[in-house]
Amino acid sequence: MSKKKNKGSYKDNLIARSDEARTVRKIVSIIIISLILILIVGGISGYMYVKSALKPVDSSSKKEINVEIPMGSSTSDIAHILEEEGIIKDARVFRFYIKFQNESDFQAGEYALMKSMTLDEIIEALQKGKVMEEPLYTVTIPEGKTIEQIAEIYANKLQIKKEDFLNKVNDPKYVEQLMNEYPEILTNAILEPDIRTPLEGYLFAATYDFYEEKPTAEAIVEKMLKKTVAVVTPYLDDIAAKDSTVHEAITMASLVENEAKTVEQRKMIAGVFYNRLEAGMKLQTDPTVQYAMGEHKDKVTYKDLEIKSPYNTYYVTKLPVGPISNFAESSLKATLKPEETEYKYFLHDSEGKIHYSKTNEEHNKLKEQYID
Repeated sequence: MSKKKNKGSYKDNLIARSDEARTVRKIVSIIIISLILILIVGGISGYMYVKSALKPVDSSSKKEINVEIPMGSSTSDIAHILEEEGIIKDARVFRFYIKFQNESDFQAGEYALMKSMTLDEIIEALQKGKVMEEPLYTVTIPEGKTIEQIAEIYANKLQIKKEDFLNKVNDPKYVEQLMNEYPEILTNAILEPDIRTPLEGYLFAATYDFYEEKPTAEAIVEKMLKKTVAVVTPYLDDIAAKDSTVHEAITMASLVENEAKTVEQRKMIAGVFYNRLEAGMKLQTDPTVQYAMGEHKDKVTYKDLEIKSPYNTYYVTKLPVGPISNFAESSLKATLKPEETEYKYFLHDSEGKIHYSKTNEEHNKLKEQYID
């Protein structure tokens, strides 16, 4: 009897193993077929997407869109700008296309492009550097200018009133709209109650071309903000590595801008400012006093230094609440990579030379020699 049972048990095990093997084969087959289908569907979808991205965005469009390609833009920057302006469908596809076609030598400038243009037509336009139309106005905004000074420059150069420009940049709803459009640089810090003008320091110093007879304040501001984004974005990692915010970096850059003119001076003064902050000292830089007062003076008085303002660095023991002007890229670089010294003081002599010292005693001696 036991032998028969053993034989039956053996057969049952064989049948069970056979069934298990068939089940495993079925599961493996289903998985393989599923993966193949996914690859096929993904491949077809990818092919269709790339094929679509290689075509014009809107072949029937006749509207010209002004697109600015800043100096020093990489192919990645250019692709991003074109996608953002709606000239191409996908920046990555555009980059792969120009790499596959071995295209290069794109020219900086402002172009009037259309959504109906093919990728080859866009590439040709950017390579030849041909702007579709000549600008009606070219306006240069120098470094170290406040928004009020910027508004004055535009009022003299363009058909726009200074008051209209200032009203727009101080319009809370408009500022919030810009914050949504440019979150990488415009943060809640610009909405602090003590901030005089939210966009102060964020309208980059550069030369701008305008193609409209009467550019609006919105068009001007957004052109300048795009320039700020293009300049500041490559430094975002450096700003974060310094345990700083964009607002703090731009604020410091505006101080450096107003105290120095050369690259070396900016690096040295940025270093002095950081040394003072680390030592718990006030920055005590005169341009912040003038900004707090709302007027420029050739020489500030001791009474001026006492003004109680979150911008006055003789009053606050930290950075001012916000930037006091726009800045040059070299000032931002100096802010992020200052010269490392032990200096905590500096002063300007009558010839524009800057003298540095480590102690207040040394500083006072230099002051007697060059100032008093």
